Amino acid sequence: MANRIPRVPVREQDPKKRAANFEEVCYGYNAEEAALEASRCLNCPRPRCVEKCPVHINIPGFIHQINEGNLAAAAETIHSDSSLPSVCGRVCPQESQCEGACVLGIKGEPVAIGKLERFVGDWAIEHADELEKPEIKPNGKRVAIVGSGPAGLACASDLARAGYEVKIFEALHKVGGVLVYGIPEFRLPKDRIVAKEVEAVKRLGVEIEPDVIIGRTMTVDDLLDREGYDAVFVGSGAGLPRFMGIPGENLNGVYSANEFLTRANLMKAYDEEYDTPIYAGRKVVVVGGGNVAMDAVRTAKRLGAESVIVYRRSEAELPARVEEVHHAKQEGIDFQMLTNPTEITGDEKGWVNGIKCVRMELGEPDASGRRSPVTIEGSDFHIDCDVVIMALGTSPNPLIKSTTKGLDTNRKGCIVADEEGRTTREGVFAGGDAVTGAATVILAMGAGRKAAKAIDEYLRNRG
Repeated sequence: MANRIPRVPVREQDPKKRAANFEEVCYGYNAEEAALEASRCLNCPRPRCVEKCPVHINIPGFIHQINEGNLAAAAETIHSDSSLPSVCGRVCPQESQCEGACVLGIKGEPVAIGKLERFVGDWAIEHADELEKPEIKPNGKRVAIVGSGPAGLACASDLARAGYEVKIFEALHKVGGVLVYGIPEFRLPKDRIVAKEVEAVKRLGVEIEPDVIIGRTMTVDDLLDREGYDAVFVGSGAGLPRFMGIPGENLNGVYSANEFLTRANLMKAYDEEYDTPIYAGRKVVVVGGGNVAMDAVRTAKRLGAESVIVYRRSEAELPARVEEVHHAKQEGIDFQMLTNPTEITGDEKGWVNGIKCVRMELGEPDASGRRSPVTIEGSDFHIDCDVVIMALGTSPNPLIKSTTKGLDTNRKGCIVADEEGRTTREGVFAGGDAVTGAATVILAMGAGRKAAKAIDEYLRNRG
C-alpha cells in the first residue's frame, strides 16, 4: 500500500560544513527517490492539497506523471498553473498549505509535494529546449508590469500565454525581485535556478527592462498615456523596512534585514570577488521570528558571527517555516524566545555594544488569534553584541502611490485592491506584497495570476 511506504528523506549538506558556506543546504531528490516518493500519493478523488495551493496546481496529476516516468508531462502540468516551480519547491511553506492538507499527514507523514515540485522544476530547467512551447496568438494589446518579483513574473507569464505583448520594468539591475535580493543563495541559488526560471518567462515573449524606477524614471501615468500600454500591473513588492522605535536604532551596526540581505544576496558581499561592504561583527542579534529573520541570522552565521534570534513570543508562535527553524538550530543558532528588546546600547564612538531586553510571558490572544506577549516586570537583562539586525517586516515603498493619481493606499501604505487585483485607478491592477505587505512567494504568485485574469477580462470587455 502507498501509505505504508515511509516518506523518502531528502539529502542535505552537513550542518557543520554548510554553516560556513553559501552552497545550497538541500540537495533535493534524484529520479529514483522522486519516483518512490511519488508512489506514496493516494490520488484522492477530491484532493485537498490542490484546494490549499494558492495557485491550485494539479498536484495529484503531476505526481502521477512522475510515478509513470513522464517528466515532460509533469512539467507541462505544473507550468499550466505555476511559472516558478523550482523556486516554489524550495521556498513555499508547504507544511501549512498543500502538504498540511495531505490526508497521509493525518496519521503519518504527508507526501513531500514541495520536494517533488522542485524535482520536476529542476528537470524542466535542464531539458528546457526539449519541452513543447505553447502556441501563442498575439491579440495586439500591451500590458506593462511594474516589478519582476514573483507577482510580476506570474502575471506576465499568464498574460503572455494569453497573447498580450508584455513588458516588465524592474528597478534593480538584476531581475527577480525578492528572489534575488531577499532569499539567500543557500536556500535559493540565483544563477542556477532564479535566472533560469526568468529565462522561461522570457521565452514566452516577455520583455524585461531593468534599471527603471517607476515613479522616478517614468510614472504609471506615463506608461498608460505616453507609452500606450492598455493596462498596468503593479507588483513592486514591499521594500520599506520597519523598526521598533526603541532608543539606539540609529547606532552604527544596526541594519534592517532588507539592507543586510540585499548586500549579501544581490550584491554578493559574502564573495571575496566582490567589493560590497558588509559588517557581520563578532556577535549578531536578529530581532524577529519570520523567514526573513531566519535568512538574516543564518547569513550572519556564515559570515563568521555568533548568531542569536530574539523573538517576543514562544517557539510555537514562530511565523518562520518549520524547516528553516530546524535548519537554523542544526547550524548552531541561539534562539532567545519570549524576549523583547527595549534599547540598543552603544560605545562612545557610536557603535553597537549590546541590546537590553525583557522577558515576556503569553497572555490573552490578540486580534490574529495568537496569544499576546506581556512583559514580566523586573526581568531586564543585557545581551552583548556588536551588530543588531531588525527583521520586523516591511511595507511598500510610497513612491508609486505618491506619483499616481487616483491610486488609494491603506494606513500601512499598501495599495488598495480587490481579490482580483483591481485598484481604485482604472486600468491599474496590483498584487503581491505591494497590496498585502510582506508575505510568501506563492501568495504573491497567486495574486499575479488572479490579476492577469482580471486584466484579460477588463481589456476584452473594453474592446
